Amino acid sequence: MMEYLVILLDDTAPSYCAYTVPPRERRLISTEDLKAGITFALKENLRVQFVCPEYALPPEYRALMETVEHSRIQTADCAERGTEVAVFNRWDSLEGYPYAPETAYILRTGKEEFFRQYPQIAGILERVARLNVIITDIETFGEEDFSRYAAALRILSGSVLTLFLQGKRPQLNLLTDRLMLEEMNNCNAGWKSITLAPDGRFYICPAFYYENEPKCVGSLKTGLHIGDACLYRPDYAPICRRCDAYHCRRCIWQNKKTTLEVNIPSREQCVTAHIEREAARCLLDELHKHGLFANREEIKELSYLDPLDTMD
Repeated sequence: MMEYLVILLDDTAPSYCAYTVPPRERRLISTEDLKAGITFALKENLRVQFVCPEYALPPEYRALMETVEHSRIQTADCAERGTEVAVFNRWDSLEGYPYAPETAYILRTGKEEFFRQYPQIAGILERVARLNVIITDIETFGEEDFSRYAAALRILSGSVLTLFLQGKRPQLNLLTDRLMLEEMNNCNAGWKSITLAPDGRFYICPAFYYENEPKCVGSLKTGLHIGDACLYRPDYAPICRRCDAYHCRRCIWQNKKTTLEVNIPSREQCVTAHIEREAARCLLDELHKHGLFANREEIKELSYLDPLDTMD
């Protein structure tokens, strides 16, 4: 059941996930399409997320946005007071940034930058309510990268544990999300969310709009038409429905790019998610030793990192 409508306000609106926005000229969604998109959301009882460009929007656009309850996604450099989600694309922007308590932050990074810079994350967690780290080239992970990733998460886990022992409640998607979840909470594009692009058409998510051959799933004029819509649901994913790495991104776009199927994740997605799961399991064990998270059941230890290894 759809819950969210993501509205890209401009072709240059920033990425907040693994996809990259290609160089493009500014193109604002028309006021007519913006108004129609808001009306669509209201009729379908969808929560609206506006992805805002880096330049100031015209007054008439801001006025239209205020006609519906919404959240805003912006680059951290341009985030305004009250912005719900701010995106960093560079590690050097993190230090000295005026973090706001009401804002969740996303850091997009390649794997090599992550392996060099991840110790910075501990200091950031002391200053923000939530940090999501998105590794944008997860499909390039090899066996050595998996080992490096596990080692990095062990170190970050120690920092997160220290913060908990200090009475703080850090949220880092790579480690703490699995502590809180009892069911899958993933990307959910095409199932719980859909994107309206500046061309007035619907797309499964922004990544599909920015492809060389964009594939829309309807328009404001013709309506929303998702072929094989059930395939976007985790209960129709043969691997995911048996998995308890509930925090896994399960990125629909990366699935399609790497396995050619929207409901089958790549090995790289599965293994990194299980490395995170194992790090969360160990963190929870340590928290239990200190009397924290006593109401959370322990996470079962697994003998594998790739769920495909268990399938006949």
